[in-house]
Amino acid sequence: MSPKRVLVGYGIDVDAVANWINTTTGAPQNPTNVSRGVYGATIAKIRDAGHEIGLHGYTHEYISQLSAEQQQDVLNRSIDVLTKFCGGRRPRGYTAPAWSTSKELIPQLEAAGVVYDHSFMHHDFQPYFAPDGSETWVETDHAKAAEAWMSPMTRIRASGVVEIPANWHLDDWPPLQPIPGRPGAQGFVDTAVVEKLWLEQFDFAYREYETFIFPMSIHPQVSGKPHVILMHERIIAYINKHEGVEWMPLEDMAKEFLEGRMPGVKVEGGVDV
Repeated sequence: MSPKRVLVGYGIDVDAVANWINTTTGAPQNPTNVSRGVYGATIAKIRDAGHEIGLHGYTHEYISQLSAEQQQDVLNRSIDVLTKFCGGRRPRGYTAPAWSTSKELIPQLEAAGVVYDHSFMHHDFQPYFAPDGSETWVETDHAKAAEAWMSPMTRIRASGVVEIPANWHLDDWPPLQPIPGRPGAQGFVDTAVVEKLWLEQFDFAYREYETFIFPMSIHPQVSGKPHVILMHERIIAYINKHEGVEWMPLEDMAKEFLEGRMPGVKVEGGVDV
């Protein structure tokens, strides 16, 4: 049996105040919420410690709600700001705010020279080349005859952008970030429950795969809370007990895949029509 190889890392969304002031309509934000973003603002420390800094919107824009031109403008400005901030080093990775994506996203990232994305969910534990966005489908519209939507999704075609898959079940925000008044927001889930959910996924992947990646998504204003820090300490200690574990940033996971040291998978779907 070949030895296990498990690439583990945190994708850290330093939303700071951006996600709070992204009200989409210009409606005023509660200053208390903005203060929660200040709690999670640590970018200079991250840069100075030598960590990877990737793209995550300018004001946490939900790109599925933007025109192609708006998306491009946000991407261009974000690349420019981070490149200057990081002393000329261009960002190599991207995570869509709230994992809200668009058909234009991957082509725009590829044209900009971005190496990897962390927004799609075609797989849980394997890297792959993200679809290029050319596939099409027809949403149902009950105001029309059923024949109007009964056609298959067209075939997925790969881009040159590596996908380090996203996973809502490995994200600290939904269970641990309280947002009073927002339907579906939880925020007060026991960390023991979240820990169990995350480690059961790790256990499954470790049982089923000889090689896999395990990217966890966290936010400083969530995982920086004392009770959540303790949870992460336990998760790290548990994962480190396993043979073949290597910790690395998502950028390095993408590099391992591109250079053939992490096999990954090929995502297929759709039909030629």
